[in-house]
Amino acid sequence: MLITTPITAGLLRGALDLERTERGLLPHRLPARARAQCADGQLAMAESQPSGVRLALRTRATTVELDTLPTKRLYTGAPPRPDGVYDLIVDGRLTGQATLGDGDTITIDLATGATQTRPGPVGTVRFTGLPDRDKDVEIWLPHNETTELVALRTDAPVEPVPDRGRRVWLHHGSSISHGSDAASPSTTWPALAASLAGLELINLGLSGSALLDPFTARAMRDTPADLISVKIGINVVNADLMRLRAFGPAVHGFLDTIREGHPTAPLLVVSPIYCPIHEDTPGPCAFDLSALSSGRLRFRATGDPAERAAGKLTLGVIRDELARIVEQRRAEDPNLRYLDGRDLYGAADYAELPLPDELHPDAATHRLIGERFAKLAGF
Repeated sequence: MLITTPITAGLLRGALDLERTERGLLPHRLPARARAQCADGQLAMAESQPSGVRLALRTRATTVELDTLPTKRLYTGAPPRPDGVYDLIVDGRLTGQATLGDGDTITIDLATGATQTRPGPVGTVRFTGLPDRDKDVEIWLPHNETTELVALRTDAPVEPVPDRGRRVWLHHGSSISHGSDAASPSTTWPALAASLAGLELINLGLSGSALLDPFTARAMRDTPADLISVKIGINVVNADLMRLRAFGPAVHGFLDTIREGHPTAPLLVVSPIYCPIHEDTPGPCAFDLSALSSGRLRFRATGDPAERAAGKLTLGVIRDELARIVEQRRAEDPNLRYLDGRDLYGAADYAELPLPDELHPDAATHRLIGERFAKLAGF
């Protein structure tokens, strides 16, 4: 007989807020106050997708069942996206995976922006054959599907995993940090880097939404952490959000706010990885509708390189500015460092492992970036 255990904050890692819904519990990666300050649909989608969020249990159970209600997104004219993956980690090792075909579905027309929602049923992921001994069990939720938690059942009692003394790493970045096109939630590059470095990850990688928002900086300020990193640049460019005059002060303000809550923690500023379409060409970034007509998803830069003279941003401009800002601030902040994103993935890597849609790395590149970050971050 299986035991039903209420899902509580004590059993979850990586979420900053939990919302009670009609069906269950919805993990959020931004607190309610931050969510209330921005009505952007892209951000709402991104922060509700539980990248890095996992159930963390101490148990002798050999069977674990989890009922969830995922929200899947389909794009008209593009191939269906694979179902989100649930990763089972036992005592630090990936030992099982599962997917759900059930759930709500949102269909998005990229040409018009129109959406259509179809409600679906709750589904169950089931893991069996776990070792019959006391062990740490983690279930990493799909990094790319909004996931409501409905019920947890096991064949032995569970309790929260005790504090193992691991340092907490708080990271913020774009869809690449969120895990776009990674194979599974425990193999996004931040999850891989955290595993290699023995860190407890809180991943605020927010697809399309690493935009130096003050409410994100305040969320980071107020989140307990031992190590912090911010990966800045690609979304500012591909959203064509600001000009050089605004970018520098915005970066200073973002870092100032984080430092209010973490005055001496190691803080790493990471510039964008290599991305040819935006190295010297400003945004905005757009879907390549010609590729979409042939069933492929691809992006292109629509700006004019000549506009850099008027303050438009490119990845090259942003790297120079971030390096300058960090060097300036280090005079009073010796725990601040800069990492050039091209050291994680550069032009030579693009030649060997190109970005499939010209913007996001594939699974092999996530592993490469994660391994390099673990070596270079200095954490």
